[in-house]
Amino acid sequence: MSETTDKPKLGARAPLGLKRTVETGKVKQSFSHGRSNTVVVEVKKRRILGRPGEAETAKPEPTPAPAPAPEARAPEPAPQPKPPVRPAAADTLTRRELQEKLLREAEEARLSALEEARRREDRQAKEASDEERRRAEDNRKAEDEARRQAEEDAKRQAEEEARAAAAPDPAAAPAGQAPSEEEDRRPAHARPKGAHVPVKRPEPARPSRGREEHRRERGKLTVTRALEGEGDARARSLAALKRAREKERRAHQQSGPQAKQVRDVVVPEAITVQELANRMAERGADLVKALFKMGTPVTVTETIDQDTAELLIEEFGHRMVRVSDADVDIQTETDVDPAETLQPRPPVVTIMGHVDHGKTSLLDAIRGANVVSGESGGITQHIGAYQVALPDKSKVTFLDTPGHEAFTEMRARGANVTDIVILVVAADDGLKPQTVEAINHTKAAGVPMIVAINKIDKEGARAQRVREELLQHEIVVEDLGGDVQDVEVSALKKTNLDKLLEAIQLQAELLELKANPDRAAEGAVVEAKLDKGRGPLATVLVQRGTLRVGDVFVAGAISGKVRAMIDDKGRQVKEAGPSVPVEVLGLSGVPSAGDVLTVVENDARAREVAAYRQSVLDRKRTTSAPASFDTMFSALKEKQAIEFPLVIKGDVQGSVEAIVSAVNKISNEDIRARVLHAGVGGITESDVTLARASGAPIIGFNVRANAKAREIAERDGVAMQYYDVIYDLTDAVKSAMAGELGPLIVENVVGRAEVREVFSAGKHGKAAGLLVTEGYIRKALKARIMRDDVIIYTGAIASLRRFKDDVAEVRAGLECGVTFENTTDLKAGDFIETYEVEERERTL
Repeated sequence: MSETTDKPKLGARAPLGLKRTVETGKVKQSFSHGRSNTVVVEVKKRRILGRPGEAETAKPEPTPAPAPAPEARAPEPAPQPKPPVRPAAADTLTRRELQEKLLREAEEARLSALEEARRREDRQAKEASDEERRRAEDNRKAEDEARRQAEEDAKRQAEEEARAAAAPDPAAAPAGQAPSEEEDRRPAHARPKGAHVPVKRPEPARPSRGREEHRRERGKLTVTRALEGEGDARARSLAALKRAREKERRAHQQSGPQAKQVRDVVVPEAITVQELANRMAERGADLVKALFKMGTPVTVTETIDQDTAELLIEEFGHRMVRVSDADVDIQTETDVDPAETLQPRPPVVTIMGHVDHGKTSLLDAIRGANVVSGESGGITQHIGAYQVALPDKSKVTFLDTPGHEAFTEMRARGANVTDIVILVVAADDGLKPQTVEAINHTKAAGVPMIVAINKIDKEGARAQRVREELLQHEIVVEDLGGDVQDVEVSALKKTNLDKLLEAIQLQAELLELKANPDRAAEGAVVEAKLDKGRGPLATVLVQRGTLRVGDVFVAGAISGKVRAMIDDKGRQVKEAGPSVPVEVLGLSGVPSAGDVLTVVENDARAREVAAYRQSVLDRKRTTSAPASFDTMFSALKEKQAIEFPLVIKGDVQGSVEAIVSAVNKISNEDIRARVLHAGVGGITESDVTLARASGAPIIGFNVRANAKAREIAERDGVAMQYYDVIYDLTDAVKSAMAGELGPLIVENVVGRAEVREVFSAGKHGKAAGLLVTEGYIRKALKARIMRDDVIIYTGAIASLRRFKDDVAEVRAGLECGVTFENTTDLKAGDFIETYEVEERERTL
């Protein structure tokens, strides 16, 4: 026979198979600059190949029998299959311990790798986007699939090994005959041939308590091991994963638009289509298209009303919030800073007086005494406002307002930024008309005054005469027992300038001037102009808050953004706090002196407020009639005014004093005249500005207004009346003051009657049967119904009948029936009183 007969038959055992020993996974690599890459890693488990059935160990050769004689040789019997030699128990135990050790090491490596992977995934999860999280989900799915396949292969291999170990051996002992314990304890070489060696069956796998899902055998990955694995155990390629992720991304993008955000849209009474689109966060073209469908062809720059805007807002699914035009404007009256946020600020001082009394010289002297050497000149003259530092490091802000235009403009707009007024009076010249005008402006503004008696170094200077002349205008200085400080100074010799500054500090301490610097800035425009090279410029005095470069603001009807700020020294600054004057660049136009500058949150808000204020100005200019004696006092009547303001200008001082005395005598308990300013000379721009600030007419006696004053008066609607006879002037003032109180209303009672009985008149009406006791009852007269001397109805008689006939009048002593308009509350015993209303012209 062939040699193959010596080998054991393979059919006696279970068929052999290769278990899947390749396990796949993915590892994400992170590089610099946010780059990353995913690598497919295949882990091949260590495969231990033993002899089939543990019976392939070497066994001793059987002893050959002595060969018989050639003539007596018999046919050779078939060789018996060699019984497999079973391994010793010690060898089996050693191999099991080795396997358990390897499993423990693999388990520890797996757990450490899992812990490291979990930490790495935690770090990546914080930085990963939605796309990266989907990638991680794909990786986990692939790992779970590979792990599940590996577990199934391991389980299947274990079952095959168990079946192979339990297969019957042809050389085993006869059925039912078990080997003895002694034979089991004997070594393999000492056992008889064909002795049965028991095979220990593998123990069933213990439950892993939920950790089996995360088990992943680890091992060193080589090219050989990777190629030895089966193709079906490998995961998808990187290209396939990228295609799958791209497909998921496209599906996510095409899943549909996100839920539309519903907004609360604030809409004033009038708004442009583009501004409405901005507030709705929609495209302006879409709004125009919707308006075209509604039958309203407009462009994005056109203005629509609230009702049309509401239709658009509902069309696009938003909510509308209606506001009035007044709500658009900035309400500074209600914006009050808490007391704990206020901090001391420098005082703002305005120097006023006659131009020939040394006002300019005094300004230069104060400035020159407080600027460091080398700054020669100290300030740029066109600013008109500057700060000086006092010896105690405190600061004072000075305003230069020649002609008082800016001062009265500020007061006309309610922006009184001046804290203290210094009235400059020449000691050798006394009070002049412009000095008196400055006194009146100061009184009207209600700010404290300090009198600076200048030129005391000149011959003929009489300071006491100045103090006595001030008494005529109710200015009582401290030397005469009053409360107004006066300082004798010399701008030329720089005498007593320190005393003047001390008086300013003392007055500022009494006022306790404070402001909040930590808020949006708010200030007043001192003056403004148009520069050819730099555009519109405005000198702004900050009142509260801090103005910074880049702030968006609105000043009157002008909006802008602070591009640069220049201080009084000509230097560019980044911010300006309370009481600091700066020149601001970046306005869209030239504002008016006295306009309030307010910082707002954005450009849209600034444009909105500026547009509203401009519309108010346009409406006043086009609809309001010029102030007159008739229209002005009706407006004052609505405001419960009891004063009649006047500005009087005459040719000589005697005429002016006579006119003022006559006007003051016209006053009574209902109304009194108040002369804001009375001076000698022609009507100037300052007079018109003062009259506009107080809403007063200007009366000129033998004088006229100059061209500039007439232009301003016509523009601002200030009434001017010219007279040359004092009696005509006083009669006109009487009529105007009487017109303010309106006509005299007089009631004349013409009849009284008693209700005797009440009848039904029609379905819902009632008629009263009357007995006329006094006067007469006439149809369509005003009537009052009185019950227990209490008026319960005031109206008119609707119908009057006597014996079923309509009559026009019923005299006393006769009976009649009447019905009243809009009332049926009639009872017997009520009294009816009819009267007539007469309007008479009021006289003083």
